[in-house]
Amino acid sequence: MYLNIPPADMFIDRHIGLDGDEINAMLSTLGLKSLEDLVQKTIPAEILDDTPLNIGVAADELNTIKSLRSIAGKNKVTRSYIGMGYTGTITPSVILRNILENPGWYTQYTPYQAEISQGR
Repeated sequence: MYLNIPPADMFIDRHIGLDGDEINAMLSTLGLKSLEDLVQKTIPAEILDDTPLNIGVAADELNTIKSLRSIAGKNKVTRSYIGMGYTGTITPSVILRNILENPGWYTQYTPYQAEISQGR
């Protein structure tokens, strides 16, 4: 069985699912002529900013990855000292019993009077 699936080597092909025909079908269902009409109908005029964005031409994924690797290559890898100086310790049993094993320190549960009288 042969599937005619177009190559998805570009970011936009893998992540943007709608094509022009699908967009037009959705707009006609809503009774609109363009995406601009949709924006005008859904966003209040008080907060709508019509100032054009100063965005450059979109870069393709391959060149973007190369550029990011180049930037990341300038990072200096240093030694991690997280956890250094840790030594095993013995926690006294009175601390374990009264703090770590006492649910009053780590839960919202309030024992009933009967539980308190039984040593809880």
